Amino acid sequence: MAVCARLCGVGPSRGCRRRQQRRGPAETAAADSEPDTDPEEERIEASAAVLAGVGGGLCAGPSPPPPRCSLLELPPELLVEIFASLPGTDLPSLAQVCTKFRRILHTDTIWRRRCREVLHRYRHILGLWQPDIGPYGGLLNVVVDGLFIIGWMYLPPHDPHVDDPMRFKPLFRIHLMERKAATVECMYGHKGPHHGHIQIVKKDEFSTKCNQTDHHRMSGGRQEEFRTWLREEWGRTLEDIFHEHMQELILMKFIYTSQYDNCLTYRRIYLPPSHPDDLIKPGLFKGTYGSHGLEIVMLSFHGRRARGTKITGDPNIPAGQQTVEIDLRHRIQLPDLENQRNFNELSRIVLEVRERVRQEQQEGGHEAGEGRGRQGPRESQPSPAQPRAEAPSKGPGGTPGEDGGEPGDAVAAAEQPAQCGQGQPFVLPVGVSSRNEDYPRTCRMCFYGTGLIAGHGFTSPERTPGVFILFDEDRFGFVWLELKSFSLYSRVQATFRNADAPSPQAFDEMLKNIQSLTS
Repeated sequence: MAVCARLCGVGPSRGCRRRQQRRGPAETAAADSEPDTDPEEERIEASAAVLAGVGGGLCAGPSPPPPRCSLLELPPELLVEIFASLPGTDLPSLAQVCTKFRRILHTDTIWRRRCREVLHRYRHILGLWQPDIGPYGGLLNVVVDGLFIIGWMYLPPHDPHVDDPMRFKPLFRIHLMERKAATVECMYGHKGPHHGHIQIVKKDEFSTKCNQTDHHRMSGGRQEEFRTWLREEWGRTLEDIFHEHMQELILMKFIYTSQYDNCLTYRRIYLPPSHPDDLIKPGLFKGTYGSHGLEIVMLSFHGRRARGTKITGDPNIPAGQQTVEIDLRHRIQLPDLENQRNFNELSRIVLEVRERVRQEQQEGGHEAGEGRGRQGPRESQPSPAQPRAEAPSKGPGGTPGEDGGEPGDAVAAAEQPAQCGQGQPFVLPVGVSSRNEDYPRTCRMCFYGTGLIAGHGFTSPERTPGVFILFDEDRFGFVWLELKSFSLYSRVQATFRNADAPSPQAFDEMLKNIQSLTS
């Protein structure tokens, strides 16, 4: 590579003796600076000139000067190889030469190689991670960005706007500088980057520490810090939140999370593997969780079951626990639109399916499927921080509906063909509360599902029946029957690199690990 760099003008020798490629007529006419000779002759003469230089006079007589070339003429692949071999301190200046160089210097290949060869200590931290922040968790994406490795914390949009894009803020960055040195900076707070430290605990775990936590403080004290955090986290002031229970949850989260001061431990998470037979593409979704706000859920498929695992959580159902489980063997046929408004009718249909599931379990006809569907701890449902009757997705003042109506079709058999392309009118029953009233009014299909509700501190968890509603490829919902509440989920529209599981077994093991931390 050093020889290649010298030949291409990086080193002391400015003359490039690379072999010339045969050009077409138009390219030959445009090359005004090149001698009007046959390309084959040019290659022969260039080779002879090189031999003459190496052999110290083996070729007698004068030889024409070799043709000169510019780095700009080299293909991008070769420039990537050259730039990757240069010291890190040279790259900022090189990026200012021209647009082409700057674009090439943003190639991940260069920085992945530098992470392996130059910054070998940090080569394992690219990808997705979940911070250990008690029940709240989080989603960290570590990426290469120019001359930095940056850890971005991804945050859900402000409640209840579940379809809005994700928000993100930097927590730390690693400045790629000298060949054997790097600067770690903490980005937490509002006073700019300051000194930090990263420790690689093991391959799938690392920790961050801020060495200047005074940079996190504000002149107005904790009150100013809380008001600033509240605007960023919720997009409003405490006076705008009239629900007392919600105010308590918000204040509790601020006190708990701010004590860490960006000194956190992170554990690797993977995106769920995809299979052609999956109902929809698995991935990350934003979901409404009542007084707890929006939370991030990972939807994954496991044979005839689908699971929603919390990436961010709350004091009732912590991060890492399952929030819903969908039984894809038991499809539910909703009644006509008028009867959908009757909560008692929906409850009757769902309870009929639950009874069928219990009978099948007793008969042992689906033991294998049940065993596979229950790997790891029990599922976790959004639930209030106080009594279980107050669901996180249940707003204040909700009352059960008393509408009458004729019963609709009870349950569609599991073998009924799924008509993904056809839409069915959908409306929530009267008395079922929803944080977001702007839910879709048509759905593709529905399935029987369960979730867990629990008291504060994940106490007395209980699996309860519900309905999974598939709206489209990017949105689904879940009706919590016992809580009379509805959660709406919308896909996280972001591209994450270095986040694929090396194998399905590795993904399953990851799920077990993050669930065990809060079980």
